[in-house]
Amino acid sequence: MITRMSSLFLRTLREDPADAEVPSHKLLVRAGYVRRVAPGGYAWLPLGLRVLRNIERVVREEMEAIGAQEIQFPALLPRDPYERSGRWTEYGPLLFRIKDRKGADFLLGPTHEELFALTVKGEYNSYKDFPVTLYQIQTKYRDEERPRAGILRTREFLMKDSYSFDIDDEGLSHSYQQHREAYIKIFERLGLRYVIVSAVSGAMGGSASEEFLAESETGEDTFVRCLESGFAANVEAITTTPPPEQSIEDKPAATVHLTPATPTIATLVDHLNGAGLGRTFTAADTLKNVLVKTRAPGSTEWELLAIGVPGDREVDAKRLEAALYPSEVALLEESDFLAHPFLVKGYIGPGALLANDVRYLVDPRVVRGTAWVTGADKADHHVVDLVCGRDFTPDGTIEAAEVRVGDPSPDGAGALVAARGIEIGHIFQLGRKFADVFGIDALGRDGKPVRITMGSYGVGVSRLVASIAEQSHDDRGLIWPRAMAPADVHVVVAGKDETLLAAGERLASELSAQGVEVILDDRKASPGVKFADAELIGIPTILVVGRGLANGVVEIKDRRSGERVEVAVDEVIAKLVETVRS
Repeated sequence: MITRMSSLFLRTLREDPADAEVPSHKLLVRAGYVRRVAPGGYAWLPLGLRVLRNIERVVREEMEAIGAQEIQFPALLPRDPYERSGRWTEYGPLLFRIKDRKGADFLLGPTHEELFALTVKGEYNSYKDFPVTLYQIQTKYRDEERPRAGILRTREFLMKDSYSFDIDDEGLSHSYQQHREAYIKIFERLGLRYVIVSAVSGAMGGSASEEFLAESETGEDTFVRCLESGFAANVEAITTTPPPEQSIEDKPAATVHLTPATPTIATLVDHLNGAGLGRTFTAADTLKNVLVKTRAPGSTEWELLAIGVPGDREVDAKRLEAALYPSEVALLEESDFLAHPFLVKGYIGPGALLANDVRYLVDPRVVRGTAWVTGADKADHHVVDLVCGRDFTPDGTIEAAEVRVGDPSPDGAGALVAARGIEIGHIFQLGRKFADVFGIDALGRDGKPVRITMGSYGVGVSRLVASIAEQSHDDRGLIWPRAMAPADVHVVVAGKDETLLAAGERLASELSAQGVEVILDDRKASPGVKFADAELIGIPTILVVGRGLANGVVEIKDRRSGERVEVAVDEVIAKLVETVRS
């Protein structure tokens, strides 16, 4: 196939769009792949749609290789299944909710577990029907509060979601592993640098959960890993190894001290070290109590919650939200403090919290026998040597403190290092969450009903375009891996001479006859403009038909390496076909 740039619906830009923050956004717009329609909504132009369809092809091939069968659900979905699963409420403001002309509630699907579960229930009812894996490539909708980074975080996006249905947990484990291996093949075929990390399931529920992250400094996901063992996880999924419990018998009595003007950890530590208490204090000796409020899905009532963390650490909002999901979390406002006068800002301690029935959860490092400096529930006062298990007993623990570089890996193999990535895939062992909701049973071998178990597996198809662009570009433009490029060879006719144009046409035709997809720049533009556009568009191989033609040679340029080589005209077709198919 030959695509002539003289008739291609394409307009390249020399300047970055004003709202672009990350390289993929800048380059996909400048190269004419996408155009913004609304906040979080993008149109795919011809070249962009080709890239998207090439990714879909790779995804379909690997899904079908594990026996998955493609179906298609509507994006406009009824309320009832999501009401029954609880996610009509749990998704909160992320859902696009609409009413039809009769007043019936609908939503634009953020994900389709409910529909897949109901469909399988309606069609299959015997153990002989299982296992089965179904998938779709469908547009999803989520009302992101702050869409950003072009097509990386949008309100409308293309996703491959697949669902496995098995009779038993052993079957689910096999289906999960099949998908894991299929995802590895997909991302390797697309030339991605990625890491697999342990993750939390969030709105999906279930047990085992792993994310595939494309390594990128612009990624929104922070993950940590241990270089010694290969352990990797999202910070939300990190668990803290608690220290050993200590004796409470040998600890000094708790004493309250006047600590004027010390509402922060730093000011408190400075005061204590100048107070002549006979020892040196650090932020790690203090217990910081952070107040938030939580609200269960569907509830209108907020509940106070106190989080106790060592003073040398901050509360990580993502870890806190993941730990409390599906409840909504918000910081306290001034009106909340006024309504609860026992909360003395800067000096809150366990005493007032427990006396007023405020739920109090602490970091796993706060174990029985540990002594802390913390608020005395009185302005300008702190208590020293308040011992957990003797002077206060929290209601439980919570993983909410920040994870830091150098923290011990949960597997005990070494220290953690941090990096950033873009989520491109997520796999879950859902178990029987949705099967229980919808009563999905099959008649077992013994004639008794067996509850089906499910897995859920997603790939962000449209997000992959941006993820690869983030990893594969230079200061001149995009550099597509061959598997997803919008063409195999970009033929640049470097001149307006009719002889050059005729040679370009002939070479493009011969390549097309060999099954090579060609973009032919036959425009009446200067060589400089054509070369700049070729590098911006990012086809992996560029064929230049220029002045060398007079000597019987043309030039092949490798977009990634920048290597240029002159090849005889009568040998170039064989050379390019070999390059494309290798």
